[in-house]
Amino acid sequence: MRIRPWTPLSAQGSVGRPSFVADHGLWDDAQLAAAERIEAELAHVDLIRVAFGDPHGLARSKTLTADAFRAVLCNGMNFSPGPFLFDTGHAVAVDFLGADPGIGVDELTGAGNFVAVPDPLTFQVLPGRTPRTAWVLADEYLRDGTPHPLSSRAVLRRVLAQYDSRGLAPAVGLEVEWYLTRRLDDEPGNTGNGFGQQGQAPRVAAVNAGYQFNLDAHYDTIAPLTDPLALHLLELGLPLRSMEHESGPGQVETTFSPMTALDAADAMLFFRTVTKQFCAARGHHASFMSQPAVDSADPSGWHLNQSVLDLATGRNLFEAEGPSGGMSPDGKAYADGLLDWARDLFVLSVPTVNGYRRLAARHSLAPTRIGCRVEDRSAMLRVVGSGAGAHIENRVGEPCANPYLNIAAQLFAGLDGLVSGAAAAPAEPGELLVPQSLSESLDAFRTGRAAELLGAPLTACLTKLKESELSRYETWCAQNLAQPDRTTQWEQREYFGAY
Repeated sequence: MRIRPWTPLSAQGSVGRPSFVADHGLWDDAQLAAAERIEAELAHVDLIRVAFGDPHGLARSKTLTADAFRAVLCNGMNFSPGPFLFDTGHAVAVDFLGADPGIGVDELTGAGNFVAVPDPLTFQVLPGRTPRTAWVLADEYLRDGTPHPLSSRAVLRRVLAQYDSRGLAPAVGLEVEWYLTRRLDDEPGNTGNGFGQQGQAPRVAAVNAGYQFNLDAHYDTIAPLTDPLALHLLELGLPLRSMEHESGPGQVETTFSPMTALDAADAMLFFRTVTKQFCAARGHHASFMSQPAVDSADPSGWHLNQSVLDLATGRNLFEAEGPSGGMSPDGKAYADGLLDWARDLFVLSVPTVNGYRRLAARHSLAPTRIGCRVEDRSAMLRVVGSGAGAHIENRVGEPCANPYLNIAAQLFAGLDGLVSGAAAAPAEPGELLVPQSLSESLDAFRTGRAAELLGAPLTACLTKLKESELSRYETWCAQNLAQPDRTTQWEQREYFGAY
């Protein structure tokens, strides 16, 4: 019996013809033009990974053939909402089987699909892969074509629309610390794994002794991976500036040139995903967990550099007039907004149990105070540079934070300071400490103003996800001997592999 080949209904997915994208007016002119270019490129691509960033900031994807992608490009594709429902350990945190999941999104009932629509502007052919593979990020929509209320990327898009309506554009620079380690075996860590039960974390060894900051000899020990990784990132179009060896054994800092805010968030998601893949393929393990259970590990942070440009003049709003330098009144107002919103939105910058280990006072360079200082690394906000290069560095973020939510939180709070003149947090000597635990941060999030940024559904969803994660951690601690100043086995299993 000869089976007749199945022909996909790609005609309905061609650019300019009736489609999910066209019916709901989802793309602008730049996206339409990019989609036309992709149509020509598909003849030279075998597989396409369609990915989106879940609430935890992890990339979730499906791999499609080029023929299938032709229809998906303009029609989107169905995705299960599982990534919205599971916490960091894959425990069900949102009850989707009841009549009402409790977060105000009816389509979650029964785990109904949502539609992921590729953003043509993010289409990227991955170099050096066989089969020839491309990657593209997708935006999440409900089935009626409205942005999904649980979409992190949609949150950032809304904030950027507020800037654009005022003739402003944020610029964002990334400084990301992470750990490079050597795998000791290929065990998958599946023993004892399940829903809410993470198996053994990857077994690794340090690549050097550490604790010689920026020592060239230490960089030599990581250069066989980080140098080709740097070239790989450049080939992918990311605006890489530097690879540096930090304090910890095998601790790397990677920095990028300033980007538009959406590009920066996309780049952070792509960078973390690609870096883990690149190192894994070479017998190593990369982790963006803040305080891994690696002997003598120094905690890692994510410093988010930010400034705001006037689109009409191209002027940096933070640039002070006159020879004295410092911050302009607009820059100070922006900083006041960040300080005013710090506790309400802190969990978006430090979302894991583990991330708070870095913020303890025993770490001399940790940003422990909710304050703003010129060239002071112990304050949450550090004012850096002068003139056209003046910017604010927020130092609290952990490297595995959701890039869309972390960046959106900063820009939202800063814009509130610019527009409404938000009152700053208390000045010295009465400055507040940053939250010292996920429990403290979650309390502030739960009772604060986060819904003004996120909307009620995503606020409720994130609360449930973090409550589930925190509950499982506290249960483990109650049943096991845990030392307060040391990363637990639970944390290592929960975060080291996934992040």
